[in-house]
This record gives sequence, C-alpha cells and structure tokens, in this order.
Amino acid sequence: MFTIFGLGNPGKEYENTRHNTGREILKILSRKEDFSDWRPDGKLNALVSAGKIGKTKVQFILPEKFMNNSGASVVPVIKSKKDLAQLVVIYDDMDLPMGKIKISHNRSSGGHRGLESIIKKLKTEEFTRIRVGISAATPSGKIKKPKGEKAVIQYLMSPFKEKEMTELKKTAKTVSLALDTFMTSGLQRAMTGFNS
Repeated sequence: MFTIFGLGNPGKEYENTRHNTGREILKILSRKEDFSDWRPDGKLNALVSAGKIGKTKVQFILPEKFMNNSGASVVPVIKSKKDLAQLVVIYDDMDLPMGKIKISHNRSSGGHRGLESIIKKLKTEEFTRIRVGISAATPSGKIKKPKGEKAVIQYLMSPFKEKEMTELKKTAKTVSLALDTFMTSGLQRAMTGFNS
C-alpha cells in the first residue's frame, strides 16, 4: 500500500493557510476520490483516510503534530525499504508559482522544517516528494516572493484567497494524476510527465 503524507499544522487557526498546502491537498483528494472518513490514529498521532487512486490502494496521513515534528508520525509507518519506496510526502514550496508542482526524490529538505523532521527521523532522503507551488507570479511566470523572514512567515501563515483556493483544487487534480502515474509507472515517468 502506498502512503501519502500531507504536511501542515493541526488546528483550526492553520486551516487553508499556505504552509498547510500538503494537508489541504489531501483533504481535497480524500473527498474527490471518495476515501474513508478521516479517523484519528493514536499510535501515529495523525489522521488517516484510506481508499484508491485509480486501481492502487492508498492511505493518506495528516500528522497531528506541528510541522517541525512531522517525522514522528512517519516513522511508525515506514518499516522496510518497500515502505520507503511507496512513501510520498506532499508540501508547500515558495520557489514554485501557484498551480505548479514538482516531483523530486532523494534531495535535501531545502530548508522546509516538516521535510527536515522526516529526513532526520527516517535517517534518509531516499523518498519521493511532491512540492506544490504557493507563490504569486507575474504573467511572464516570474515568482513574486516576500522579502525578509518576518514577511515570509506572515505569507506562509496567511490563508489562501478564494481565487487561490479554486487554483488549489485544480492543483489537487494534477497531484492525483501525478500520484497515479508514480504508483503505476514509476518515478521517472512521473517526473517526466509532471516536472515540465
């Protein structure tokens, strides 16, 4: 079974914020793909929803710990090399414009605290991630990022505007297709198809 983690912070005040993109994507997909209701799992300290994407069995997991402690929810699930090969982590990326995704594997955390925590706990970078763009962009595609740490934190913690939520729902569809490709045809095919 493939395991997909959506990174974010638990709690009402963080819902629909940019830093919770991974979490929001899985919530959208869980509804769209008709997965089981989210249930709390005490051992994982996470919410779990199960179903199928295409013909593949999948479990979605949302850690109920804060972002920088996400790894604690991942460790109990990954018991073997096979589990690791079937792990995908979805999270926000300010270096990509909204609507764009990028699949990567065996890379550093790029400073993302949630990913950092997972790498530290698993003691490896050898797993697949889907980065989801959250930055505004000019019509020519140039990214407009906030400057300075305070502005960055403010931007990450701010909620998506209505128009952006519509964009996020479209992106969730792309993520679903990317996951299906990854699970049925492998990493290379997924990267070739979705990293354009």
